[in-house]
Amino acid sequence: MEKPSKLLLKVSRSLFEHADEQGGFIEALVNPKPFSPCILWCLEKPDIMPFAVEIPTPWQPKFVDRLHIGEKPGKHPLHQQGHFYCLDFSSVFAASILLTINQPVPLLFDMCAAPGGKSIFAWKALKPDLLISNEVIAKRLGMLISNLKRCQIQPTGVVNRDSSIFAQMLLQTSNLVVVDAPCTGQSLLAKGEKAPGCFHHTSINKSANRQKRIIANSTQLVAPQGYLAYMTCTYSPEENEQVCEWLLEKFPQFQAVEVSHLLSYQSHLTTIPCYRMFPQDGLGAGAFTVLFKNMAEGESKKVSLETITSMCKYYRFTKTV
Repeated sequence: MEKPSKLLLKVSRSLFEHADEQGGFIEALVNPKPFSPCILWCLEKPDIMPFAVEIPTPWQPKFVDRLHIGEKPGKHPLHQQGHFYCLDFSSVFAASILLTINQPVPLLFDMCAAPGGKSIFAWKALKPDLLISNEVIAKRLGMLISNLKRCQIQPTGVVNRDSSIFAQMLLQTSNLVVVDAPCTGQSLLAKGEKAPGCFHHTSINKSANRQKRIIANSTQLVAPQGYLAYMTCTYSPEENEQVCEWLLEKFPQFQAVEVSHLLSYQSHLTTIPCYRMFPQDGLGAGAFTVLFKNMAEGESKKVSLETITSMCKYYRFTKTV
């Protein structure tokens, strides 16, 4: 086993009390093993499955398949034709909190959307009247638009603005806001990728402050009785549980919602109902996820289609919105 850095050791101790748990976590990062590839079916599954499929988890939606290691779904013709989207199973875990929502979602807003996996999952699971996918980093817009077009996601609009703009323009309009927050990306190591400085306290604190700004702006979009989903692909408590605790203190009209199918993944670092997947579990590189509800009473505010299209870099409205 490769010797872990002092910063990784520090993070592992903040996550786990026992040495064997710390060791399993560290081993998964310094000597990563492959995870099963995963696909999200955008169109109906074919009668004859083109891939070898793993036994699904109890919480896995029917439109997702986890494949045998060694399968190459991205090279299959059905991928290019938009039948499915490839994603890490950790993303399925994080987005599965949306399956708890049992009310109509006329307007769904994805605040940090590129490359598009959470937008596509939310669209498939909830069938919103309109999906708006935002990406503030202009160079990532191309992949987001390409994936939404290839997978025939509609009606949808792609926008490229800072979250503070939407806090003013789309106040209390969205029935669900998804914040797959930019983070230090520590789970990249579990995939065998690089994430320089991801365990340094300066990087962690900078990321946490940015997440708080984004999620604070995002609360302003959420309509009364609407939802706010917050998720990351990193491990540090400062970017996860502590952001949630800060949100609930600053915006008391929000409450965290218990997600019954993820109870066995409850974070032991807080009493807030929020959930973690770790790489040593063998399902995916890791994720943190929580679902908040705006308990305020009232009606959602309406936004005109003209307002939305004026912001869009790309849109496809071929059905009534």
